[in-house]
Amino acid sequence: MTGSPAISARGLTKRYGSTTALDDVTFDLPANTICGLFGRNGAGKTTLMSILTAQNFATAGEARIFGEEPYENTRVLPRICFVRESQRYPEDSVAVHAFAMARLFFPNWDQDFAERLIADFRLPMSTRIRKLSRGQASAVGVIIGLASRAEVTFFDEPYLGLDAVARQIFYDRLLEDYTEHPRTIVLSSHLIDEVADLIERVLVVDEGKLVLDDDADDLRGRAFTVVGPEQAVDALIGEREELHRDHLGPIASATVMGQLTPAEHEEMSRSGLSTTPVSLQELIVRLTQHADAERAATSKGA
Repeated sequence: MTGSPAISARGLTKRYGSTTALDDVTFDLPANTICGLFGRNGAGKTTLMSILTAQNFATAGEARIFGEEPYENTRVLPRICFVRESQRYPEDSVAVHAFAMARLFFPNWDQDFAERLIADFRLPMSTRIRKLSRGQASAVGVIIGLASRAEVTFFDEPYLGLDAVARQIFYDRLLEDYTEHPRTIVLSSHLIDEVADLIERVLVVDEGKLVLDDDADDLRGRAFTVVGPEQAVDALIGEREELHRDHLGPIASATVMGQLTPAEHEEMSRSGLSTTPVSLQELIVRLTQHADAERAATSKGA
């Protein structure tokens, strides 16, 4: 990574009584990167984003945006946009009010782009936001997140209310605008396969711990699944790290870290084995499950 990071976390920890929502999270995210933030419900994703955007406080550790503490920092806060699925607006607000406020707050706001997005999402402008459908209300947040062109933008799954067509519009417009106006974007999502082609960096949080921090390109191709007679599968895997295994009678399917050599590809054909690539979503799921199993084994042995 060259240059100063756009987002930095050092030992971020958040406790609510006896519950630890974040546990010693440390990472750097470079500027002008689209990052996928993944993890199960309750893993700590929203807590992490809330601390990074100065909407929550860490129990320990430090959060930095462009090297500065964001809380009550007028040099930093206008450069951040945080859009969440449960975004709240004043009781009588209509979409035009929300966009007018955003236009005042975000110095890079693009009104022409906002109007294009309003048309793309077919958003009614005179209906109170609380009366909009879930998808229409989601579109309000998505439009603000995109048209703000904030240097650091967090999307905490605001697009889940959108149908498949509208989500694709969101992905298309995000990528088009990011290409012309690079900035740092963090997408929190459970729809990993849908956003896989967008993201350049991957962060995975599980039970408050950061279990994966890597470039998306480096992750692709890092694992494979081999299927065939179990004895032949075992021989091929050797000492590689196994993430998951399924059985169907004498046939085994194993997901394994690593890559196959040309000689191993030839051996597979002779042994009646087949292999398939592992999608980013499957890899993240398997790595998370593997981390769970390791923590359970450690806890049991303690």
